[in-house]
Amino acid sequence: MAVWNEGARREFGKHWRMMLAAAIGFSFTSVITSSTGLFIEPLSREFGWSRTLVSSGVSITAVLTFLGSPLFGVFIDKWGTRRMAIPGLILMAGVIASLSLLTGSRIQWFAIWTLYALAALATKSTVWTAAVNSTFDAGRGLALGLVLSGAALAQGIAPPLTNYLIDAFGWRGAYVWLGLGWGALAVLLCGAWLRDGYDISRRKRLAEPVTSAKAPLLNVPGLSVAEAWRNPDLWRIAISTFVIMTVTIALVVHQIPILEEVGVDRTTAALYAGIAGFVGIAGKLVTGVLLDRYPARWVGGITIAATSLTFVLLLWPGAPTAVIVIAMMINGYAGGTKLQLVGYLTAAYTGMRKFGTIFGAMASLIAAGSGLGPVLGGWIHDTWGSYEVLLWAGFVVTLFSAALLFGLRAYPSWGVDTEHKLAV
Repeated sequence: MAVWNEGARREFGKHWRMMLAAAIGFSFTSVITSSTGLFIEPLSREFGWSRTLVSSGVSITAVLTFLGSPLFGVFIDKWGTRRMAIPGLILMAGVIASLSLLTGSRIQWFAIWTLYALAALATKSTVWTAAVNSTFDAGRGLALGLVLSGAALAQGIAPPLTNYLIDAFGWRGAYVWLGLGWGALAVLLCGAWLRDGYDISRRKRLAEPVTSAKAPLLNVPGLSVAEAWRNPDLWRIAISTFVIMTVTIALVVHQIPILEEVGVDRTTAALYAGIAGFVGIAGKLVTGVLLDRYPARWVGGITIAATSLTFVLLLWPGAPTAVIVIAMMINGYAGGTKLQLVGYLTAAYTGMRKFGTIFGAMASLIAAGSGLGPVLGGWIHDTWGSYEVLLWAGFVVTLFSAALLFGLRAYPSWGVDTEHKLAV
């Protein structure tokens, strides 16, 4: 098991710029998910759309990401992350800004979100996770936490920022500012500093033309795709990931209406959501340190189990302010580690030889859960007139997800000369 040592310090000293660029890039890909709840009311009011329809944008992306993730995972193994991320970020920035041109046409709405899905495929979590896993070993857990904190950063900044932009410039102006402002920063940093293990390997291959063209771009130990398919631990990780993503993304997308339902005004709800995002950064960092020291199955199981408390507290009738804040902080801390845990666990159980392809399949399940969750949340509200059923379901499935992680076996040690030796 990796521990914090001099090797980890060297890794961070050498690759901190890559981590910063990846964190900001990943934060931009999370802006729309984190801010969608604030657009539900203005879009519904202007166009007469149901909450299910407004929530469907994220779900359209998730469905197409589900279908395309395995293929784009293969592209990562073949081309590396840089050649995927930068074009994807540019396209994403333009598409988010183009949402300001909505006319109320459902066809237009679906078309824009289809383009957004293409950008999301090139910038999904697989890209940033692969960048870290290909570069870090001794400090991998903390490095993943730092980079994937980009999502928590977006969750912390995007809701209050979006609320301000809507009040100041209207919902159309808010889309433009989010797309072209945040997007420009992400593109510039990734263009300058996104140099990871894949890029290093490519430069070595160019310097050594005798290397076989058939060898993987990242030629290191790991499972084949067929071996990964038969691995029971990966099945546990996959099922756990799908169910936890379904309920927690539903909560993230609908958190503003959920808080409004218990008597919190929109501005205060956006503030609470922002607090949860910043607490999520702490959660990722603490979890990263723990992953580098203790068995990942215990760290993941306990962290995910804690998320169930959020759903219980939000079911409290007439909950006082302190309870609501605590619920959002727990969700920010525990829920924000989902991608970090699945990225770490997948690399730990498969190695990096075919990580892009294998994690691409995991990303399909992440997308499936992310797509089902928002629509399911909207359908539950439209059917029962409240989010109570969603909250009870969230409580149950988070405990189930945690139980799957607790049941994982010890993972292999992927040394240069060893492949399937169990870690002591």
